[in-house]
Amino acid sequence: MDKILVIDFGGQYIQLIARAVREQNVYCEIMLWRADMEKIKAYGAKGIILSGGPHSVYEENAPVISDEIFNLGVPVLGLCYGMQFIAHRLGGVVRTAPVSEYGKQYLNVDKSELFASVKQNSVVWMSHCDYISEIPEGFRRTATTPTCPVAAMECVERKIYGVQFHPEVNHTEYGRQILNNFLYSICKIEKKVLCALSGGVDSAVAAALVQRAVGDQLTCVYVDHGLMRKNESEEIVRVFRDERGFNLIAVDAKEHFLSKLNGVTDPERKRKIIGEEFIRVFEKEAKKIGAVDFLVQGTIYPDV
Repeated sequence: MDKILVIDFGGQYIQLIARAVREQNVYCEIMLWRADMEKIKAYGAKGIILSGGPHSVYEENAPVISDEIFNLGVPVLGLCYGMQFIAHRLGGVVRTAPVSEYGKQYLNVDKSELFASVKQNSVVWMSHCDYISEIPEGFRRTATTPTCPVAAMECVERKIYGVQFHPEVNHTEYGRQILNNFLYSICKIEKKVLCALSGGVDSAVAAALVQRAVGDQLTCVYVDHGLMRKNESEEIVRVFRDERGFNLIAVDAKEHFLSKLNGVTDPERKRKIIGEEFIRVFEKEAKKIGAVDFLVQGTIYPDV
């Protein structure tokens, strides 16, 4: 499954960034800037977003992440403080602005894959006290505003990008388009297919056929409700994830289901509770992935 990692530098919009990515049908998670680099590597992201934050890069306790983040071979997009951090660490110059910016500005863009389909003089939302006065060697400026000399920059060769505004907020007119360009054009995220894998024959065959057709574009969600046969859940994970290499999300929901069934004796009511709770748990996990293009569910014809 293609994933995006958001590094939290303490920005107030961090959850909006994750939500905006998920609204583009891409799975993402947030890690604090203190996260161990080995953990970041193990996550296996197709791209990394460095969030904004209230600090200056020159502050003693400013958030810092290892420069190794720029050498992982995946695209990096810095937002606000994230862009200033990129400039500061890679040899640029960040200075305190004569006047802090908070509010809308008008963006003048240069040709860039990041700004494909973004119109000139579109509205962006600024919130910063510092600005980049000199970009790092190997970078080029790709956008300005009337008050910000470097509103965006990029180094295509190293796949490093930065914007001084917030594309994740609704006030930025083409914010979703910019994020879409980063995710699909630059990170090469592929469209997703989601499968509800129960462990039974029907869903297992459906999942196997679709995985043959679309490979890693398929994500399967298996909900362990605690009512399977002994060791069956472990076997499902072993066969599908470990042996066949499926993108499988296994959800341990045993306590949740058993608490809902506590004291219920009528078999028909039990069946309805299990069906209802399965849908709720499945929906919760699906929301983490974001909207998907296709839903796969193997079942018998009467259930259709």
